[in-house]
Amino acid sequence: MPIAPEELLRFLGGVHPYDALDADALEGLVPQFVQRRLPAGEPIYAAGNPLEGLYLIHSGQVEIRDENEVVVSLLGPRNSFGERGLTRDGIAATSARTVDETLLFMLPAYAFNELIREHPAAQRFFDRSRAAKPRKSDLAHSRVETLMAADPLTIGPSATVQEAASLMAERRVSSVCIIEGEALKGILTIRDVSGKVVARGLPFDTPVTQVMTEAPLTLAPSDIGSDVLHMMMERSIGHVPVTEGGRLVGIVTQTDLTRFQAVSSAGLVAEIARAATPAQMAEVTARIPQLLVQLVAGGNRHEVVTRLVTDIADTVTRRLLALAQDRLGAAPVPFLWLACGSQGRQEQTGVSDQDNCLFIDDSATRDDLSYFREMAKFVSDGLDQAGYFYCPGDMMATNPRWCQPVSTWRQYFSGWIRKPDPTAQMLASVMFDLRPIGGTTALYEDLQKETLEAASQNSIFVAHMIANSLKHTPPLGMLRGFATIRSGEHKNRLDLKHNGVVPVVDLARVYALQGRLPEVNTRARLEAAVSAGKLSGSGGQDLLDAYDLIAETRLEHQAERVREGGRPDNYLAPADLSDFERSHLRDAFVVIKSLQSALGHGRGMLG
Repeated sequence: MPIAPEELLRFLGGVHPYDALDADALEGLVPQFVQRRLPAGEPIYAAGNPLEGLYLIHSGQVEIRDENEVVVSLLGPRNSFGERGLTRDGIAATSARTVDETLLFMLPAYAFNELIREHPAAQRFFDRSRAAKPRKSDLAHSRVETLMAADPLTIGPSATVQEAASLMAERRVSSVCIIEGEALKGILTIRDVSGKVVARGLPFDTPVTQVMTEAPLTLAPSDIGSDVLHMMMERSIGHVPVTEGGRLVGIVTQTDLTRFQAVSSAGLVAEIARAATPAQMAEVTARIPQLLVQLVAGGNRHEVVTRLVTDIADTVTRRLLALAQDRLGAAPVPFLWLACGSQGRQEQTGVSDQDNCLFIDDSATRDDLSYFREMAKFVSDGLDQAGYFYCPGDMMATNPRWCQPVSTWRQYFSGWIRKPDPTAQMLASVMFDLRPIGGTTALYEDLQKETLEAASQNSIFVAHMIANSLKHTPPLGMLRGFATIRSGEHKNRLDLKHNGVVPVVDLARVYALQGRLPEVNTRARLEAAVSAGKLSGSGGQDLLDAYDLIAETRLEHQAERVREGGRPDNYLAPADLSDFERSHLRDAFVVIKSLQSALGHGRGMLG
C-alpha cells in the first residue's frame, strides 16, 4: 500500500538534502517521486545499464555490488543510491538488489537533473567532485579560530596581582584572563602590571579585579583575522579574547598576528638554508604545524599543502648533507641521497617520520663506504632532532643494507622482481617511491627505468604487487556506516592514513608499475595512468575525486588538532562529521573499494 503524500513530505523533510529546500520546492518535488515496494532479492538495476533515476530508501535494505559482484555497500532507510551514475553519464556504475522487502522512492532522471540544477544545496550534496576553494592565506581570508591560542591562561577573581604575574612568567605569556565560572570578567596584561601596579606603587597583593580591564572587547571564532587587526589598531590594544556563547575559547595577541603573517614555506626554507646546526633547524620546523593550519585555512588544495611541507623536509635534508660534508670532508665519490615514503611522494603532512637511503658510486672503496655511513648517521640524527623521527621499520640510510653502491641496489631490485616473496613485495613497494633529494641524480635515472621495465614484464611480480596493494582496505562497515578502530587509544575512530590515503597510494603505485610510469607522487601517478590507458577516464576521475576528499579531510582534521592545542594525527571520529560529510566520505571509500575489486579481478580499467 503506497504512503500518502503528506507522509512522504514529512519523510523528505528529515533527509539530506531535501531538508534544505524551501517548503514550496519540497511540495513540488513530492508528486515526482515514484513509489516501489519490492520483495527480498529483487534486482533494482544492473551495472552498465541506463539508470531510471535516483533511489531513496524508505524502509528495508539494499545491497550495492560492483561489476565483479563484490558487495561494496549495504544501505538502509534515508539513504540514496544511483547518484554516481546519474551525475556522470546516466549509466549505472554498480548493481543494486533488495536484501529484504523494501519500499523505495524513485526520482526520475529528468527530475533529479532539475533538482541539482535549480537548488545549490542538492547540487553540493550529490556532486562528489572536489569544490573549488579560494587560495588566500592573508588575514582577510582567515578565521579567528585559525589564529588564536586555544588554551589561554586564566585565573579567578580572588587572585592577587602577584599570583597573576607569577603565572604569566611561568607560562611565558603576556596576559591572563579573569574567569568566574565560565564567564569572562576581565583581562590583565603585563602592561597593566607595570603601568597600573608598579608605576603607582600598589602592593603586590592587590586583587586583580582592581587593575584588570573589565568586560574586554572580544571576537568570535568565526570572525576574520582583519577584525582582530582593526580592533587592535583602533583601540590600541594587544590582546583580544575570543568567546563563543559567552564562554572563553581562546585569545589572539599581536605576536600571533605577526607569527601568522611571517609563517610561509618560503620563509621557513630560507631560514633552514642558513641554519648552522640541527637544533636551529628544529626551531624552524617547529613552526610547520602553524604553517599547516594557515595553508589549510587559506583553502589550498591538499597536493599544494603537502608539496610545500615536503619542500621543507627536502631543504632540511640537503642542508644536513652540506653540514655533514663540512664536518667529514668532501664526499670521496659521487653519491645520491633519496627519500621514499611520504617524502619521496611529496605527500608529507603534519605527521612524518623519515624514510631514506643512499646510492653510492660503484668506484667506492671500503673506506669510502665507512665515510658514507658516518654521513648517513649525521643526516638521520639531524632529521630526528629536526622533528622527522626515526623510521620504526629502520628504512633509513643508517641501516647498512640501505647504504650501498649502485650495483648492490641493482641486485636488490632484480632479486625482488625475480622472487616476489612477502618481504620483497613490502620492500619493493617502499622503494618504488624513491625520489632523489641531494647528490648525483644520474646514479638513479638508469636504474629506475630498468626496474620499471623489468617489473612490468614479470606477471608474477605484478600479481604479487597487486595482492600487496589490496591489504589496506577502506573502513567500510555495514548499513552505510564506518568500520572504526575497535580498541585502544584510538577506539571508535577512522585511520585516515592506513585505511584512507594508503589504499589509493597502493593503487596508484600498481598503475604506475603496469604503465612503466616514472611519476612518484600519487595524484600525478593517477593522472598519468589515465593518460597511458591503464585506468579509464571515468574510473580515474572517480578515484581522483575520492582521493582528494579523503586527503583534504585528513589535512583539515590535522589542522583542527593543532588549533585545539594538540599534535596533528590521522585519527578522526565519524561523530565529528556532519551527515553531509559522512555521506561524501563514505562514498569515497566505496569508490576505492570498487577500484580495488576491479584490480584484484584483473580489471584495472574500471569505467
